[in-house]
Amino acid sequence: MDFNSSCKNKKTANQSMLLCCKLFISESRNHAALDSIERAARLDPETVVVNKFEDRAYNRIRYTLVSYVVLDTTGNAIYSPLQQTVLAMAEAAYGAINLESHSGAHPRLGVVDDIVFHPLARASLDEAAWLAKAVAADIGSRFQVPVFLYAAAHPTGKALDTIRRELGYYRPNSMGYQWAGWNMPEILPEKPNEGPQHVSRARGISMIGARPWVGLYNVPILSTDVSATRRIAKMVSARGGGLPTVQTLGLVHGEDSTEIACMLLEPNQIGADRVQSRVEMLAAEEGLDVEKGYFTDFSPEMIIEKYMNLTSANRD
Repeated sequence: MDFNSSCKNKKTANQSMLLCCKLFISESRNHAALDSIERAARLDPETVVVNKFEDRAYNRIRYTLVSYVVLDTTGNAIYSPLQQTVLAMAEAAYGAINLESHSGAHPRLGVVDDIVFHPLARASLDEAAWLAKAVAADIGSRFQVPVFLYAAAHPTGKALDTIRRELGYYRPNSMGYQWAGWNMPEILPEKPNEGPQHVSRARGISMIGARPWVGLYNVPILSTDVSATRRIAKMVSARGGGLPTVQTLGLVHGEDSTEIACMLLEPNQIGADRVQSRVEMLAAEEGLDVEKGYFTDFSPEMIIEKYMNLTSANRD
């Protein structure tokens, strides 16, 4: 019996040790590519895709996956089906998507742009960080893609937005606040945590981290004035003196609107209602109308419920 098989047999019946992976891929318009990625996601029935969020304007998709994690007798994580599922999806993405021919209204630095692991139920951040580091090592070595670790997966807990800022993630590189192709140096100025320092222009680089749950909340602005939207976004964010633990991006979203994409780092402390109210107040000062914002994913409780229902249906 191989190592993985023996680990699977140790899985607890109540599956209370759960990890969630949010996998962000730079594509939402190429249906053949997405079909290939989703076939890879279904290879192991013990990993469940509980949600996906596609945005054509951003040309970006996020898959939300859940599975269990196994611990050894000393309490250390040793196995999760998520590891091989995420690698299979990354392989499919690299085989079907070329970053040089990609463009969209959302920043990105790679085909597999960001992978973040969250603990659910009785799992801990340590288990999420273990899986993040294991996946990063595999992506760096197997696909020769530079990987930067962040948050709990990074040796010093370095923040995702800090690394992105150092790499120029937030600066549009094409006309009209768009991101297109790869126009950065092919030799990175800083050595990544995993993988080569040389960047494939077709694959780019990847960010991989582990952190407590983050709320993803977008607020549409009924204006094409992206400069005004970015001003509002900055004033909403903690970095701009706005709401603590809130990070924002002001982005073009289609031909007739813009949007403020928000990360709520502590959603139980500063939630969507506070963000919505502040955006509406600041937009009114600019003479702009705002639509009701929306979450792009389910709550952790709903994700656990959907996982349990789907795994139960698969067994029946």
